[in-house]
Amino acid sequence: MNTRAASIASAASASSSSSFLATPAARDDAGKLLLRLAIGVLVLLHGIFKISAGVGFVSAMLMKAGLPGGLAYLVYVGEILAPLLMIAGFWTRAAAGVVVINMLAAFGLVHMADLFALTKQGGWALELQGLYLFGALAVVLLGAGRFSLGGLRGRWN
Repeated sequence: MNTRAASIASAASASSSSSFLATPAARDDAGKLLLRLAIGVLVLLHGIFKISAGVGFVSAMLMKAGLPGGLAYLVYVGEILAPLLMIAGFWTRAAAGVVVINMLAAFGLVHMADLFALTKQGGWALELQGLYLFGALAVVLLGAGRFSLGGLRGRWN
């Protein structure tokens, strides 16, 4: 009986070592995929709202800050195109960099008054925007990993 139990344990061990996430590199790549998808989808949903609502309010804020209102259309690059590229894993670092720039612009134009504010529950008032900013910055630093259209050695991944 012990021989049979040992062979079953050995077979289970062998099958788990050939598992999808058996190596540290595979787990790193899976973590990069999860981060890319989470940040990309969340920012994309934010951008889809801007498609339906239009960029009029962004344009008004830009003009109030002394900038050309036409720059508001860049929000589509930062909240639609860049997140789609992040999700796909194509030109990932550059796309995540665009999201970082987009979020820094949002901080500067919209959220400066809340930069050091806390909510009633003690959380940072800008935690969602902070998640977008620092998550995208992490993707810039980490790249896409092998589970991406650009592949592990992709030029901008």
